[in-house]
Amino acid sequence: MALSLTFAFLFCAISSPLLLSSVKRYRRKKIQQNHEIWSIGIYQGPTPLTIGPTDDIKNPIFTAQQVTDVKAKFVADPFMIEHNKEFHLFFEVLNSKRNKGEIGYARSQNMNEWHYGGIVLKEKFHLSYPYLFFHQSDIYMLPECSESNEIRLYKATTFPGEWEYATTLIKSKKHYPPLLDPSIIYHGGRWYLFSHARKVNNLHLFSSDALYGPWQEHPKSPVLTANDHFSRPGGRIIKHGEALYRYAQDGTPNYGSKVWAFRITELSAENYHEEQVPGGPIIEAGGEKWNNRGMHTVDAHQQATGEWIALVDGLTLQDSVR
Repeated sequence: MALSLTFAFLFCAISSPLLLSSVKRYRRKKIQQNHEIWSIGIYQGPTPLTIGPTDDIKNPIFTAQQVTDVKAKFVADPFMIEHNKEFHLFFEVLNSKRNKGEIGYARSQNMNEWHYGGIVLKEKFHLSYPYLFFHQSDIYMLPECSESNEIRLYKATTFPGEWEYATTLIKSKKHYPPLLDPSIIYHGGRWYLFSHARKVNNLHLFSSDALYGPWQEHPKSPVLTANDHFSRPGGRIIKHGEALYRYAQDGTPNYGSKVWAFRITELSAENYHEEQVPGGPIIEAGGEKWNNRGMHTVDAHQQATGEWIALVDGLTLQDSVR
């Protein structure tokens, strides 16, 4: 009798509409993740807060089909740097065989035609979000490598194709689990680094007198807690006029749906304060197929004309997904 009651209870549980609905939602989410296709585009505008597609550039500018040395499922997380009169684009390449991200590279002289240069950084763990920046006479990359439980800094030995591990800036601890999408800026004589703790949806802030450390968690960190809308960095931290801005990728209603901007009104060794930029998201799902399901990275650069261009990425789903 007890065994029969147990089976009856299990049958009722798995047959309940609420549980079946949860199972369907979970399966639908997994199917969407398995069919996500990201591509890279360029937006333009008068400010880094007002950007959009332009007739001058045909998007997407780079897709997985242009990767020739590995079988790529998608390309995403674009970061660009201008060097020696060329534009150098770095991005995540999701290697279909390994199912892990690697860092790919392409170059251009006009930002319309991009020439793929190959995988330039590969580790045993997943890599993405290759945040590029100059320091003194060197070029550095701060990629997302949360599977290593570290925030690791890489230095170009022969730019753009050869990189070496430089140092570990931050190691994950109990009060901040693996940290994603590290975003760094030098301001007021100090270095500051933002990163996202995914399991708890916190935005952590660290600072240091020197790039190589030692790094300490900021007194106001985490600056956001349990916030899936605004806590995950969504691109390069930029200066526009006298103000600093950070981009935040929104994880609702689905991963990579849109990007918001925040004006940093105070950033010092002791204090931090920011305000959301009004007027809605900076980028979001568009009317073209390549970005009709979302967008989640902005790397903005001001041009000599005063206009801003931004490397962005867009999400669509394979046609088999309904």
